[in-house]
Amino acid sequence: MSQGARRLTLRSLAIAAAVSLVLGACSGDSEVSSDDEGTESTVTAGAVTLEGVWPLTGKKLDGDLPDHPVYVVKIDNTSNSEPQVGLGSADMVVEELVEGGLTRLAAFYYEDTSSLVGPVRSMRATDISIVKPMAAVLVAAGGARPTKKRVAAAGIANLGEGSPGFERDNSRSAPYNLFAKLSEVAAKPGRQWEPPAEPYFEFGERTDFSDGRSVSRIAAKFSAGHTTNWRYSDDGWVRPDSYAKAKDDFVADNVLLLRVRQGDAGYKDSAGSPVPETLFVGKGDAVLVHGDKALPCTWRKQSAGGRLTLETKNGEAIEVPPGHTFIELVPTKTGAVTLRK
Repeated sequence: MSQGARRLTLRSLAIAAAVSLVLGACSGDSEVSSDDEGTESTVTAGAVTLEGVWPLTGKKLDGDLPDHPVYVVKIDNTSNSEPQVGLGSADMVVEELVEGGLTRLAAFYYEDTSSLVGPVRSMRATDISIVKPMAAVLVAAGGARPTKKRVAAAGIANLGEGSPGFERDNSRSAPYNLFAKLSEVAAKPGRQWEPPAEPYFEFGERTDFSDGRSVSRIAAKFSAGHTTNWRYSDDGWVRPDSYAKAKDDFVADNVLLLRVRQGDAGYKDSAGSPVPETLFVGKGDAVLVHGDKALPCTWRKQSAGGRLTLETKNGEAIEVPPGHTFIELVPTKTGAVTLRK
């Protein structure tokens, strides 16, 4: 692929949507079981001319996309990882269930690859459906043999220890001491990579949140042992119980809570616990939170590499407002979503 062909920019679609799907009670606590408009920069990549937006945030892109792929870093999300570093530079973050009722983060980096990021942990089969839509490179500390085979068969490249840009922090205990210097990783992307073909969501400004439920607290329960809490602040949505380094946490403009089914990855971890696999394909209930408003909706994803779309109960498309989005993949059986005013 030529340098010019890599520097593709993407089109953002804008579709008006009014949201009225109600999944829970509207007072107290509740559990939740076109045409382009405006002026955008335009560049030519070979014979293709596309209007420019950042594919993970939907924000206007002035100029070309970076000359490296999207990187998705698997980051430990337990007290052993404290402090997590580099989350404040991520474009988007996805939280997924792993064995033992714990969770792990998949942090996307594209616009800013200047940070040291970690602790870097191993991959899971769930990552295939998370990573593939962006043609991203998975940055992970290896993985179980069945998972590594599936990730490779899905055409997803993996970088880990032994590749340029990785280092151990000897002040921390293994395996929670592997970190990636993304600036070094992105400086040598190699030749076998592709830019994202389209944005992760349908981004746009037209979704009407005025009829949404007022909310200032969110609890995303993954298991009996783990709940991620969110609080609305002047800066955006923050996690008061985060393990992130002070002033280096991911602050969300949007929190997208998806109810997802769980399967079995087909093997057990070293402690004998079954390893779950989130089935991030198909459809399910969802809530999109932007500002202090929450809109119940439905999510759809036709394939592992397919775009994630949101719809009203009438099948009308919902646009995700441009900005930084945190996606919670909340299990349908062991999890719950609680919204509080």
